[in-house]
Amino acid sequence: MIDFSIPAELAALAQRVRHFVQTEIIPYERDPRLTQHGPTDAMRQEMIEKARAAGLLSLQTPKSFGGMGLSHIEAAVVLEAAGWSTLGPVAMNCAAPDEGNMFILSKITTPEQAEHYLRPVVEGRQRSVFAMTEPDGAGSDPAQLKTEAVFDGTHFTINGLKWLITGANGAKTWIIMARVAPNAYGADGPTLFLCEGGTPGIEIERIMNSMDRNYVEGHGVVRFNNLRLPKAALLGNIGEAFRYAQMRLAPARMTHCMRWLGAAARAHDIAIQHARTRTAFGKPLGEHQGVSFMLAENEIDLKVSRLLIWQTAWLMDQGVKGRHESSIAKAEISERLFKVADRCVQVLGGIGVTDETVVEMIYRDMRAFRLYDGPTEVHKYAIGRQLMRSGSEFTATPTADGLPIPYVKAAE
Repeated sequence: MIDFSIPAELAALAQRVRHFVQTEIIPYERDPRLTQHGPTDAMRQEMIEKARAAGLLSLQTPKSFGGMGLSHIEAAVVLEAAGWSTLGPVAMNCAAPDEGNMFILSKITTPEQAEHYLRPVVEGRQRSVFAMTEPDGAGSDPAQLKTEAVFDGTHFTINGLKWLITGANGAKTWIIMARVAPNAYGADGPTLFLCEGGTPGIEIERIMNSMDRNYVEGHGVVRFNNLRLPKAALLGNIGEAFRYAQMRLAPARMTHCMRWLGAAARAHDIAIQHARTRTAFGKPLGEHQGVSFMLAENEIDLKVSRLLIWQTAWLMDQGVKGRHESSIAKAEISERLFKVADRCVQVLGGIGVTDETVVEMIYRDMRAFRLYDGPTEVHKYAIGRQLMRSGSEFTATPTADGLPIPYVKAAE
């Protein structure tokens, strides 16, 4: 049976989240601490405390750390509600990069590492970064990683340059990707490391100017200058950084989609209200076919996006890794939701390009969604390669994950 109903308890939680965002967080959209480089740390902490008081902080995290341990499909409903304001996920501690970092840290840290680096992030007391992207190419293609870690038997010395490192300024928990050089003591290759912000050797050179401003403290250029870390700083095993990053990618792609669906729905709601009340040529804008068609296309794109999110989330809850499916979802949803935001600007006309409404901010912030966690073109390339290897679920050849059509597990 295919069931698209939302359990009453989950629906009530989503309603609580939406009410919290509308009443407590939307006023911050006019706060001067929402700068060109995103919310300041002080503004974030103030919103975090409101979510804590409302019992809505870090809901997606494991129960052992105080969260609700939401499934992927439950997170889809809750994070859509949180995304009604782009600041909602920041307040509830389920925004990027912290949400994705909490996910991977909950999977591969030692108990000691989890207490030191993960728990303070889950509790909203500190922020985290994932330092992978580099000016010379490592990003969508991490195989171009140039940051190097030299091991002397007791310590790693890391040197390299990173950029577009979201939230680097003021973050306390750092996940760093570097290539361990061949050495006489064991394994080498791409590796993840954990360390504290402010450790000597971490140099934040500048904060980059960017279109989007919904990420706390913006995106930094970071140089690792003889950063010296002990063996205990290893996150997982040497040489397995790409595998761990893939573990993080599919869920992180989907939580991006969930949050941005909420923001696009907010822009759509504002456009509908404008189309009902603004008149031109003797009748409301929405009664003109050109405007009504744009609103109809928005509704279609929002519906298709939600269904793609729900199906992919459900698959991951069934144990499917979802790399192929999340690529399909992320590529399609990022394009559709950006078109929704663009149409909303068009419906609003002149005020659509001003800060008279939040639509202008959503439009600028959402443009980046088509790039991070893989540009649309990279996802399409990966999808095409998968089709060449394994065929399509719509043909007689096996599906990407080897599950029979339509993703029903064989009887045991």
